[in-house]
Amino acid sequence: MTTPRSARPRPSDDSSGSLEELVEAPLSLRERKKLKTRQSLRREAFRLFAEQGWEATTVDRIAAAAEVSPSTFFRYFPTKEDLVLSDEYDPLMAAAIRSRPADEPFLTSAREVLVGLVRRIDEREHAELYQRMQLTASVPSLRARMLNGSGQPTGMLLGLLTERAGLDAPTLELRITAATVSAALTETSLYWADNGARDNLADLLDRALAHLQNL
Repeated sequence: MTTPRSARPRPSDDSSGSLEELVEAPLSLRERKKLKTRQSLRREAFRLFAEQGWEATTVDRIAAAAEVSPSTFFRYFPTKEDLVLSDEYDPLMAAAIRSRPADEPFLTSAREVLVGLVRRIDEREHAELYQRMQLTASVPSLRARMLNGSGQPTGMLLGLLTERAGLDAPTLELRITAATVSAALTETSLYWADNGARDNLADLLDRALAHLQNL
């Protein structure tokens, strides 16, 4: 059965000017250095994963390839799994969702922002994104952590929902909404990787979130 598409217009690439500004926002010198180190660790890790495999690539080897100490690695990533599952995009997501109209349905806000952000990430980092998701789909420990919610923005989405509702604590309904959107991100990403990235990831996510809006 094909997933029904929403009658609402699809999010466009230019639909979130604030997101564009956030992606292009200048970083402080300290932030640039930290980002450069994180990117170097990820780049060397993915190179080693491709050459040696997941199990044979240790934290010590990744750190040595990136010319940092293992202790520096652990300042950025608590575990090898976190290097694959984490990213720097949650703050962008949160700021862009906050910039949406306060009376807009949350699923509409999430669809507009997440589809736009994923489209930009896929355009800029397609090879790394696909490698990350291939690893996540094929390595049992990574897939289990992703399916259990590790590395997914459920907490961030729940905080935004609670904030938008003007509540001190989330309701059951808000928890279900945050978990559902996060699950849509997870399943869409795994579907994309399991099917060899044949489809456009942003279009798949748009389709998934449109399906949620139509339920």
